[in-house]
Amino acid sequence: MCIYTHTHTHTCSNSNTNIRGSRRETRKRMVSGRCGSCWIILAMVLVLSAAGAGGATAEKGVTYDGRSLIIDGQRKLLFSGSIHYPRSTPEMWPSLIKKTKEGGIEVIDTYVFWNLHEPKLGQYDFNGRNDLVKFIKEIRSQGLYVCLRIGPFIEAEWNYGGLPFWLRDVPGMVYRTDNEPFKFHMRRFTSKIVNLLKSEGLYASQGGPIILSQIENEYGNVQAAFREKGASYVKWAAKMAVGLQTGVPWIMCKQPDAPDPVINTCNGMRCGETFPGPNSPNKPKMWTEDWTSFFQVYGAPPYIRSAEDIAYHAALFVAKNGSFINYYMYHGGTNFGRTSSSYFITGYYDQAPLDEYGLLRQPKYGHLKELHAAIKSTANPLLHGKQTILSLGPMQQAYVFEDARSGCVAFLVNNDGRKVIQIQFRNNAYSLRPKSIGILQNCKTLIYETAKVNVPKNMRVTTPVHTFNVPDKWEVFRETIPTFSGTSLRANTLLEHTKLTKDKTDYLWYTLRFKRDSTCTKPSLFIESSGHVVHVFVNNALAGSGHGSRDIRAVKLQVPVSLINGQNNISILSGMVGLPDSGAYMESKSYGLTKAQISCDGTKTIDLSRSQWGYSVGLLGEKVRLHQWRNLKRVKWSNNNAGLIKNHPLAWYKTMFDAPSGDGPVGLNMESMGKGEMWVNGESIGRYWVSFLTPSGHPSQSIYHIPRAFLKPSGNLLVVLEEEGGDPLGISLNTISVVGSNQSQSQLS
Repeated sequence: MCIYTHTHTHTCSNSNTNIRGSRRETRKRMVSGRCGSCWIILAMVLVLSAAGAGGATAEKGVTYDGRSLIIDGQRKLLFSGSIHYPRSTPEMWPSLIKKTKEGGIEVIDTYVFWNLHEPKLGQYDFNGRNDLVKFIKEIRSQGLYVCLRIGPFIEAEWNYGGLPFWLRDVPGMVYRTDNEPFKFHMRRFTSKIVNLLKSEGLYASQGGPIILSQIENEYGNVQAAFREKGASYVKWAAKMAVGLQTGVPWIMCKQPDAPDPVINTCNGMRCGETFPGPNSPNKPKMWTEDWTSFFQVYGAPPYIRSAEDIAYHAALFVAKNGSFINYYMYHGGTNFGRTSSSYFITGYYDQAPLDEYGLLRQPKYGHLKELHAAIKSTANPLLHGKQTILSLGPMQQAYVFEDARSGCVAFLVNNDGRKVIQIQFRNNAYSLRPKSIGILQNCKTLIYETAKVNVPKNMRVTTPVHTFNVPDKWEVFRETIPTFSGTSLRANTLLEHTKLTKDKTDYLWYTLRFKRDSTCTKPSLFIESSGHVVHVFVNNALAGSGHGSRDIRAVKLQVPVSLINGQNNISILSGMVGLPDSGAYMESKSYGLTKAQISCDGTKTIDLSRSQWGYSVGLLGEKVRLHQWRNLKRVKWSNNNAGLIKNHPLAWYKTMFDAPSGDGPVGLNMESMGKGEMWVNGESIGRYWVSFLTPSGHPSQSIYHIPRAFLKPSGNLLVVLEEEGGDPLGISLNTISVVGSNQSQSQLS
């Protein structure tokens, strides 16, 4: 007989024939006469393919029942890990995937990033970090499966939830509802991705690694806002996706009403406790996002989730018939460029089992690896045995899976978070730590306990290897502050920020002329904005700055201003720190200045909102693309002394440096600066904002990842845009490593 193995190879017993590939390849070998037994093989494959029920073949794809996914005719209990291809570099992918596999993970989960792949309508980009096909092929080469979350709305703390900004300008557009313009473009892009991957033979139905696809993402969070059109949109999205005939199941997360045959799944930290299960007894219980940490925004400290807590809830989910768990994230990576959404830091899920740089974070990585091994060793009774639930105390239970053929496994649960409990089970005594689950192989031998960590903790170390403290090595270019007379776009109102910028830049200048008379004493300027940052310049001098936060959406700033008698130039720079990643009616959200007033001696208020305003999109340095080698000479740089270097708002800095020796991760310490963006050899390593402190008075992020792939051995160009005014002489280049663990800590290129 012939079976399909995980490597998609036909293995024929009682035969020396080893036939690789699909039924199409088998036919080729028959015609060429190179496979004497292939007629029998093909006949059996055709019989299996024609069977309407039972296990799937590689030709048929992946199916499921009420217990699990079925791949190659076998029920599967799968652990998955999220790695997003654009949040690392192609040079990093092989090592990241290898470490993930060594951690006991069998599936790599990734979103598909619409705004990266189609930055302009009809113009596609699948190069470099955007090379989805290369990423999937690397996963396949290491023998893992893929869960492809197409969306194409993805949220993901990603700019605009992955939607391309040009979508907003399509007439009649309303995102993520029963809206014809949106459905047209959603179907078009989803089909583009599916057809691309089909053409590369990457679906399991073709012998490829993709075993699951997701349509939409956490739509249940916003569905009620769209009323009846939300429900009809869900049905449409499911029908559209299934109609693409990928040969693998589709899922919808946080979607209790996911229409058949789409599987509804859970996202969260405690799905073993919170998820009521799939909406049909014929669908498996799946957890698409088991949050290993949580996202981090500027002004907030990192969220630390313990290895014990992750292990407890993963084990509980399996004990309650869960058969698929995806860790979100297994490796978070870096939000390069302007890809992060509103107020999110550049480092993404740095507390994941593989940190931002791809280094093992212990004990989380090792403790989960042991959990995966323990559960996989008991997969047979878990997938085929009968479940029995026993009460062993007021806060203690046993989940037992057993039958004569598959054996027995028991999950002993101590849900008491305060004390150790002695549990009697089948004439044996077991001591379980507080809030812990013990796994009994053969319902007898304790092989794993979630609250018992055997892996030593490690510590990440940043080592300065170069400090940019020599003034003569730096050059500076200061932005010219635009005035009303220099603008060509004007309006007698405050225009919305992104209507003008189209998200091609974070920055929009609002300028006006204000004539002060002698009756206006002690003038102050009040600004209100729905953007993220404002910098106020009066007669070319910085008067004040203000910003909001993820929790405080409106920026309100009142600053005293020095006005001369007569005409004054007021220039206000509105800055964004990423577009939102979620919410209903995103296309109607507005940003930028909403109010501007001059107050005189606290008694007289002059409303400027209906004055004539001049507008300028972006900064001069952006327009001439100063971060690129070929454009450096398009402006005049200065480098006289430290006095000209330090503490200038809206300044561009550049210098050269050599790469550190070795192949370990590299980071730039920006703690001496304020807010801005950095480029290395023309590649943006992201926004920085070290002046936005946590409640304890520390930057949310001070080290910024420079992938080795961005570096040359020598002569690297560093360009820094500083908004607020910082000291570039305090910037340092660091290598990143870990110490204090006996686990392998191989580095990434």
